[in-house]
Amino acid sequence: MLFNVRSFVSIAKLTETRKQLLRQFWYGRPAQMNVHLKGQDLLTLQNYTADELKYLLWMASDLKQRIKYKGEYLPLMQGKSLAMIFEKRSTRTRLSAETGFALLGGHPSFLTTQDIHLGTNESLTDTVRVLSSMTNAILARVYKHNDLDLMAKESTIPIINGLSDLYHPLQILADYLTLQEHYGGLNGLTITWIGDGNNVLHSIMTSAAKLGMHLHIATPKGFEPDLRITKITEQYSEEYGTKFLLTTDPLEAADNANVLVTDTWISMGQEEEKKERLKAFQGYQITMQTAKSAASNWTFLHCLPRKPEEVDDEVFYSPRSLVFQEAENRKWTIMAVMVSLLTDYSPQLQKPTF
Repeated sequence: MLFNVRSFVSIAKLTETRKQLLRQFWYGRPAQMNVHLKGQDLLTLQNYTADELKYLLWMASDLKQRIKYKGEYLPLMQGKSLAMIFEKRSTRTRLSAETGFALLGGHPSFLTTQDIHLGTNESLTDTVRVLSSMTNAILARVYKHNDLDLMAKESTIPIINGLSDLYHPLQILADYLTLQEHYGGLNGLTITWIGDGNNVLHSIMTSAAKLGMHLHIATPKGFEPDLRITKITEQYSEEYGTKFLLTTDPLEAADNANVLVTDTWISMGQEEEKKERLKAFQGYQITMQTAKSAASNWTFLHCLPRKPEEVDDEVFYSPRSLVFQEAENRKWTIMAVMVSLLTDYSPQLQKPTF
């Protein structure tokens, strides 16, 4: 059969059109935000702009809508692998990363210090260089945040912070997605943290103002957040026009709050301090009495696992508690991070109002 030049041109155009349709099907329409995260690390939300944070939340909403509610299969991680280094035990971070990466068609590899030579007879530098040659990204839950900085320096692939002594960015993205879903927006909300000045709080402090949220913090004396991070938070509050309060009075912090948040008072590695900490945190349990000071539409968040001394059952299991929706959203936000750092996919869902 003979084809003239015009026929070849038509076939070429048809082929290119089909390619464009396939690209649109798999990778979505071009985003309406000028955000490009592919190849970046996620060590702390401090390194992310307001638009980049919004983009990650938009991506999470998009993936949740398409996969969970529409039943679509999006193999965006097909042919890719994820190394998961865990120095600390984990439920939500491990499960959300493993199932999320697999759901996207990728292969996650869970590695503890008992599984690999890390810290025994191989340096962190050497381990990371090897993993960089075999996988597409590394998610690490570590004791020392400095180890993540070293990983990022030595790695040629994205490094994702699964928790460190300073930050827990994946948790806070899940919190924000949960609040976005519940309130229909984040701007103008007041978040009140009552508890320890820990890594989870640090991630809220370095991001809330960028999304227009006010932040109240109540911690006992001697358990305040890191001073350097407090100074950064004050700068963000001034820059974005939000309110920032640091106090030792839980009821003062809870005044007119939309969101009451707490976390464990005794983190992994602090078990020897349990007696001292329980004594210091007396009066910091979140109860319905605490909620009386909050706004009429208050809700409650806790990253889990939860101890009764931190929040009583009446609040924790109340209709105002969003903790289990929050836990599920760990999966969708961590998927959003992996898709954003490893692919060119753009959300198809209409951009939410933040």
